[in-house]
Amino acid sequence: MSATNTEVTKEMFVPAEIDHSVSEQITGESISTTRDGLRRFLQNKGAVISLIILIALVVMALIGPHFNNYEIDDQDLERVNLPAKITALSWIPLFDGKEQGVDVYQEKNIKTDFWFGTDSLGRDLWTRTWKGTQISLFIALVAALVDLFIGVTYGGISGYFGGATDTIMQRIVEIISGIPNLVWIILLILIMQPGLFAITVSILATSWVSMSRIVRGEMLKLKNQEFALASRTLGASHGRIILRHLIPNSMGMIIVNTMFSIPSAIFFEAFLSFIGLGIRQPGASLGTLINTGYEVLQLHPYQTFFPGVIISLLMICFNIMGNGIRDAFDPKLRN
Repeated sequence: MSATNTEVTKEMFVPAEIDHSVSEQITGESISTTRDGLRRFLQNKGAVISLIILIALVVMALIGPHFNNYEIDDQDLERVNLPAKITALSWIPLFDGKEQGVDVYQEKNIKTDFWFGTDSLGRDLWTRTWKGTQISLFIALVAALVDLFIGVTYGGISGYFGGATDTIMQRIVEIISGIPNLVWIILLILIMQPGLFAITVSILATSWVSMSRIVRGEMLKLKNQEFALASRTLGASHGRIILRHLIPNSMGMIIVNTMFSIPSAIFFEAFLSFIGLGIRQPGASLGTLINTGYEVLQLHPYQTFFPGVIISLLMICFNIMGNGIRDAFDPKLRN
């Protein structure tokens, strides 16, 4: 068997035509940092589920109190300590209107369903619970706005200008953070009445400190980088450099820490109301409802159960969503 010999000639090789401009073209789709972070966030199932639950709680807090004609302070001693009852869900033990096997509604001849039951004064817990959720969400909103405006502004100015300005501003922060939050609220109560306004002022006074330190650190890191120096060389003002260059490059860290400050503020309000330094009766907050239900926990556990579940969902979902936002927008955590 003979092998066929093939002669190699130069005609077999033809120079390739290469357009060097093509190699510089971007073939893939250009994705902004925000869009990429949103895509990564939506891939986190836990964070998305938490967001859906939070949206549902916000909607229920807004429309829930209007599902019946009861106000938060409507009292009726004929319907005291009624367990939760929903006729359509009576096959679920939690909503059958019975305590220790006794149908309390039939025993007291009550024809109306109370979905979360009533308290020791006959007030509807459904209305009071969702009104209390409104207070918690308001506190969450206040904490977020305080972080975004006071904390970011204070930390941005301190870190950007540095020197004597930074030294003076940081000494003020150390004095404020050296006083515990509980001491702040007690001092405020000596001046004003306990309530939502006192809690709001306390949050305004202290909750921004952590955010200001984080933003200050980011300013110190970013202000000497090339893009900031170039903007300064082109004649940009200090305000423009901070607002248009430094703050946007720190936005991922700011959003993450804002999300983590919200459950802390909700717990702070609930704790103050629980120990009697927050919302007072007949007002309703999740903390006051848990405190009132705690007094009859062994006899009527449902009075603590519903507000306890809602405040737990708020704090857990905000924490999980905060983790999801951190994973999505922090470049150090990207695979």
